[in-house]
Amino acid sequence: MRIAFAAFVLGERRREPALDPLAPAPKLSKSALANWLGTLSSIWSTCDLNRLEVEFEEYWVVPPIHLSRLQTFFQFSFHTHIYLHPCALITSAVIVMFVFSLILSFLSLSIYILRRSRRRRGRLPPGNLGLPWIGETLQLISAYKTENPEPFIDDRVGRYGPVFTTHLFGEPTVFSADLETNRLILQNEGRLFESSYPGSISNLLGRHSLLLMRGSLHKRMHSLTTSFANSAIIRDHLLLDIDRLVCLNMDSWTARVLLMEEAKKITFQLTVKQLMSFDPCEWTENLMKEYMLVIEGFFTIPLPIFSTTYRKAIQARGKVAEALRLVVRDRRRAAERGEVKNDMLAALLEEQGGFSDDQIVDFMLALLVAGYETTSTIMTLAVKFLTETPLALAQLKHEHEEIRLKRGETDALLWEDYKSMSFTQCVVNETLRVANIISGVFRRAITDVTIKEGYTIPKGWKVFASFRGVHMDNHHFKDARVFNPWRWQNYSEATSTISMYNPFGGGPRRCPGVELARVELSVFLHRLVTQFSWEAIEQDKLVFFPTTRTQKRYPITIQRLKQGVVE
Repeated sequence: MRIAFAAFVLGERRREPALDPLAPAPKLSKSALANWLGTLSSIWSTCDLNRLEVEFEEYWVVPPIHLSRLQTFFQFSFHTHIYLHPCALITSAVIVMFVFSLILSFLSLSIYILRRSRRRRGRLPPGNLGLPWIGETLQLISAYKTENPEPFIDDRVGRYGPVFTTHLFGEPTVFSADLETNRLILQNEGRLFESSYPGSISNLLGRHSLLLMRGSLHKRMHSLTTSFANSAIIRDHLLLDIDRLVCLNMDSWTARVLLMEEAKKITFQLTVKQLMSFDPCEWTENLMKEYMLVIEGFFTIPLPIFSTTYRKAIQARGKVAEALRLVVRDRRRAAERGEVKNDMLAALLEEQGGFSDDQIVDFMLALLVAGYETTSTIMTLAVKFLTETPLALAQLKHEHEEIRLKRGETDALLWEDYKSMSFTQCVVNETLRVANIISGVFRRAITDVTIKEGYTIPKGWKVFASFRGVHMDNHHFKDARVFNPWRWQNYSEATSTISMYNPFGGGPRRCPGVELARVELSVFLHRLVTQFSWEAIEQDKLVFFPTTRTQKRYPITIQRLKQGVVE
């Protein structure tokens, strides 16, 4: 059956009479249209707003745009004219012109926004906006899926300077690889900037997650989390559980292990124990499987119809949230009966003023991600870097062998043992610096912000403070791309670089689990080097998208030691 459909013409040609709505739709030369769009794309990518306006308005009349009308994806009410033809059929031409109308709509909106930005605000940092909609997202993803993502930053820093304009994940973004600008961004949370992440992350973590909270509620939850992961709590309550669960998992290792998978088991069990007092069981194993699906969806298109990975992540998120909600309800009832446990959930339930079930669920879901994904990656990469640096591994083994001989073969680690691991802390620092588990943080400007050299970040624009861009800069760290834990032994060098070192973020949003992550990694390394020798089975590359990880999960063969000797 043939279906009648409306034909189209978007806008009105300058210097020509108005089109008759009943006349045949005008035809555009394909080559002329392609050339014109190519010209627009080229000018757009160089951020030359003047040329873009001239070229665009030479061909099409672009009336004022009302942003409030952009309520849905298919609502193109930009004061353009749609002409209907009663007898047109759905053909490939309709599809072509529909796509064309989307491009015109985007360009019209972009010109309007950039024109307002230029007239009301100062200069944008130089840069390249890339292709419409896509921007430079594909270039960033392509670089970060390799072992060496530095060219994405290096090329742009060399061309534009350490602060440049780009277009990432659907939004114009000011990218900072500059120490001073990063510090300004981190230290002015709530005054000049606010937390802002891609829609996929926001939807999967939930609006009550610590990452997305703002204002007084964020301060309250951040303070509570910090108080539950401080040195005193770790020393008196958590250290024993950390050591016990690390040993429990290592006891089950066979001759060949995928180290990243084993590290994830350890950190997930530790985090669940600290949050809800659950020991490893079938429930925690099932929860972990769903969590892995949630994390896979973090940097995907946040539309289930376009992304199978995102759709699975949303479904898994629902299962995780429901499982946690049941735990919260049971614990509320137990608290009413006077049954109280010493964990994070108990602290949330007892907090003055109280939190809703939804707030607690989102909060715990995000903490599980933070405690499980990042720490396990640090564990794996510390072993990888040490294996590739034999002198550092030998010195680390010597330090831990002395602790083992002093403490005894089977005795639990004490706080004093942890505090004596001086070279271990150098290894931890250097692993965090080189690996950059958190590559940077997204923020959104809540007002026009003037930065160095007189550039302006417009209100509403995203900014990305790149920690990696600073940590891998030879101006800040000598031979920055070399794993060198000894750099942290030199007091003068360590003191001068500490202000440039932000593996856990900074300002009011600095990761509250800093000390806890260090303790977990130190205990893991102690048990590993005193109980096992190992060899990497094959070369395993490090990639950084969607999260930092090794491609093959770092397979190793292990041999158990007895009193420091292979059994």
